[in-house]
Amino acid sequence: MGMYIARRLVWLPVLLFAVSLITFFLFRVAPGDPVTVMLGAKARPEAADRLRHELGLDRPFWVQYFDYVFSFAIGDFGESLRYPGQSVKDLIIPKMWVSAQLSFVALAISVVFGLPLGFYVAHKQGYAIDPIVIIAALSLMAILPMISVPTLLWIFCLKLGWLPCSGWGGLWDTRIIIPAITLGTPGIAFFVRLMRASTLDVLGQDFIRTAKSKGLGVFTIDARHVLRNAIIPIVTILAFSLAGLIGGALITERILGIPGIGYFAVESVFQRDFPVLMAITMIAATFFVIGTLLADICYTLIDPRIRYN
Repeated sequence: MGMYIARRLVWLPVLLFAVSLITFFLFRVAPGDPVTVMLGAKARPEAADRLRHELGLDRPFWVQYFDYVFSFAIGDFGESLRYPGQSVKDLIIPKMWVSAQLSFVALAISVVFGLPLGFYVAHKQGYAIDPIVIIAALSLMAILPMISVPTLLWIFCLKLGWLPCSGWGGLWDTRIIIPAITLGTPGIAFFVRLMRASTLDVLGQDFIRTAKSKGLGVFTIDARHVLRNAIIPIVTILAFSLAGLIGGALITERILGIPGIGYFAVESVFQRDFPVLMAITMIAATFFVIGTLLADICYTLIDPRIRYN
């Protein structure tokens, strides 16, 4: 297992190099000029050329790319084009941390409520509660944040006055409740469906029938055999969710005035702030690779039969 982890970690720089090259190339060939965005369409050509030279955008592609890779390797993400003189790291890290806290609480809500409920209704196949829960789950997944956020604000902020209506105060502040519920509720529905399908697949396996024929109790079968095998596909989804923790929630953050990374990333696209977009992409790719590695490690802990050479 140690050698497998070491090989994966060795491949991490190679994967990040490929991601950085593709992303850097796409940003350079994408329509739009950051200099034009910064100075305006009516800027004089001399001023535009002078700013482009100051930013180093007139250098050859490979010179710009390898200069960026070297800077990124030592932890320097460059300066923002939209906010001259401000470090990209200082701009995005606090916003990513805000989005990560919110996404983590929302994911916790989804997992804590979704997995047990999905496991339960899988054992109730053929009963009325099974289709009721599935219909409710599909209904919850269909509710868009544009509808759920104003509804929750109207109930808990305006009518009841229990919660603040907007802003951000951190992980332990009451202002996290409404956005966490907004993001976590569709996740509950998703994990209910996923866990139900995975559990039903395991319940139909031969080794479950063998365990029942040996006289094992329901609790023992569920704990030792059903749950441990049904949870394996869930681990993969959780690994992908780990990579998405820093992605932010555009609509929710915008409506509730949360200073996360979601809306900031969209603004950077329209402002052609390439250093910001590159940093977000590279950090997200790093989290994705690490998340998949953690998923592989968790597989061996859940099912000892899984081994990596």
